[in-house]
Amino acid sequence: MLMRQNTGLVIVDVQGKLARLVDDSDALIANCGKLVQGAQVLGLPIIRLEQNPEKLGPTVSELNGLLNDIKPIPKFTFNACDEPKFVEAVQQAKDVDTWLVYGIEAHICVYQTAMGLLDLGYKVQVVGDCVSSRTALNKDLAIRRLTDAGVQITGLEMSLYELVKDCRAPEFKPILALIR
Repeated sequence: MLMRQNTGLVIVDVQGKLARLVDDSDALIANCGKLVQGAQVLGLPIIRLEQNPEKLGPTVSELNGLLNDIKPIPKFTFNACDEPKFVEAVQQAKDVDTWLVYGIEAHICVYQTAMGLLDLGYKVQVVGDCVSSRTALNKDLAIRRLTDAGVQITGLEMSLYELVKDCRAPEFKPILALIR
């Protein structure tokens, strides 16, 4: 079970035109926004990545507006764990041993980054309704490979409710408002 005391969020490359070209992009971007807001309500550490931002563009405006205070970490490798600034950010997240990972593309950067985090000794859960690829087949392939490797697959609602734990918690109503 996820616990907010030891869980962080990694946003992988939800940026530029590519974010509009992936399968079911409108739902993906909406779900990603809800997850960011939920993580903020719960006080989770958030790390934002951008793949080759000069070529692919910045994080989409719907998320960028929610993440003003979180500077993106630029990367050029598909596995963010090959970027020293990302590894440093992950290691500086106090008490975090579990990372929720989401973004695009599921079969490339999300897959490789999740695998890299596993290799670094972290627990990883990929948020299935917050990842996509240009084709549904590539997303499905990524989910299967990640599951086979020991990465857990969760969902937007499932992860947020796991983290909030109790309908009496002060964070419950803002989370509920996001999900409805």
